[in-house]
Amino acid sequence: MIKTIIIDDEQHCTDAILKLAYNYPDVFDIVGIFNTVEAGLEGTQKLQPELVFLDVKIHNYTGFDYLKQIENINFNVVFTTAFETYAVEAFRYSALDYLLKPIDKDDFHATVLKLKNVVETSYLKNKIDVLLHNLKVENALKRISIATPDGYVFVEVSDILYCNADVNYTHIYTKQGDKITTSKTLKVFEKLLLNNHFFRVHNSYLVNLFYVKKYTKGKGGYVTMKDNTTIDVSIRRKDEFMKKFIRLS
Repeated sequence: MIKTIIIDDEQHCTDAILKLAYNYPDVFDIVGIFNTVEAGLEGTQKLQPELVFLDVKIHNYTGFDYLKQIENINFNVVFTTAFETYAVEAFRYSALDYLLKPIDKDDFHATVLKLKNVVETSYLKNKIDVLLHNLKVENALKRISIATPDGYVFVEVSDILYCNADVNYTHIYTKQGDKITTSKTLKVFEKLLLNNHFFRVHNSYLVNLFYVKKYTKGKGGYVTMKDNTTIDVSIRRKDEFMKKFIRLS
């Protein structure tokens, strides 16, 4: 069982988490509930939890104010947030788990499955740094966390040239010449990078349109990237690609 605390200033939200957690008696051992940052800090020191359900907004403070005051974060964090769209996108980029209020039972179940596999605290500080960076300015360059067999790699989205599908793996190529391999599928990155000028030109390739050097005509044609890699454009994606490519040119 995972020793768990909840830090949230809204009673109905705390009740919702308790009700959902009650369905997983073999997973959660909820040992404390706190409704202020100060009380949460005291409870964390005293109870030494393995997991914290942490509200993003707690009275006049934030969950980040709580985390900044903990010298050694040796527990996992699941953020609970009422923020939508852009803020949620920032959470996705950082690879930090979050639950959008009101909490849906299917989303909660997905979180439980992750927690059952591993309660991982490694790289938590790096993930939080990525999240804070992405929340600063909406138009700022985004960083992304990429899970690899050795841990996490943190890269600027603007450094990614293209992504290549390899069955259930994805190879990510950067302008610095790095190749990063992850067990996430290309579909995950297509969704993640949707609003950052990336386009899936082919079932196997997602390209950064800013790094397309030229397009060569053909049945579907092909693009040449800034590193001189050539990538086929599928026939059915050609028209949409041309619209986006010309718009950026």
